[in-house]
Amino acid sequence: MRRVLGWIAPALILGVLVFLIFGPLANLLLWAVAEKWFYPHLLPSEWGFAFWRRVFSARSVAWEALGNSVLVAICTVLASLALAIPAGYALARLALPARGVILLVFLIPQAFPNLTVYVNIARLFYQWGLNGTLFGVVLVHTVHGLVFAVWIASAAFADISREMEQAARSIGAGPWRTFIDISLPQALPGLMAAAIFVFLESLDEFTGSYFVGAPDVQMMPLMLYSAGAGGNYQIASITALVLLVPSLVFMLVVERFLKADVLARIGK
Repeated sequence: MRRVLGWIAPALILGVLVFLIFGPLANLLLWAVAEKWFYPHLLPSEWGFAFWRRVFSARSVAWEALGNSVLVAICTVLASLALAIPAGYALARLALPARGVILLVFLIPQAFPNLTVYVNIARLFYQWGLNGTLFGVVLVHTVHGLVFAVWIASAAFADISREMEQAARSIGAGPWRTFIDISLPQALPGLMAAAIFVFLESLDEFTGSYFVGAPDVQMMPLMLYSAGAGGNYQIASITALVLLVPSLVFMLVVERFLKADVLARIGK
């Protein structure tokens, strides 16, 4: 009896955790293929893919929103890495007097509620003519993505063996050649992980896209919000699944490339 009771409690806890994690996903999948589902039915009364055809029809904005979301995410990754690679290398390799303060500066956009930050950014962008443009959305996403990019890049470069760099310099390689041939290849797994984090953060970013891009720039998170607010749960579920797929794929890649020792160096 004690053994049975000892197994019941862990089993109940595990069951609750599984329900909390996979319950919403199961509900999402059901709504994505439900054509009619009304209370008090526990399952849809009619199944089908009519809403999938409606979402991805030629007259729908889904293709434009998906294209804009992917394009903005790619541009955000390129802009973030262009700034994060030199910044991360300098923070990891140079004896900067206020290194901790510099790292904290990149956390400032995360230290305040996103709504208050983006409202003021939208006001400035309106004055500069950047509201309703893809370039403006990329700028906002880049500010948000630099937090991941700089912190992970600095940890990746800090994990590089200094002996290999010194050996390259001792046989005549200059600073640039040493960086390209020695430092950058060793830091590449961490930089790939940073790029994936920034891509996923940009792909799912709603608040900045709404205040800077809407209504001129169609984005998948905006489409998801509009469908959910309008009670179109099938369309909202389909849009959420489209956003969920790259997140799951890329998180598996991150788990493979981002090592525990690199994570341990973040912020040091």
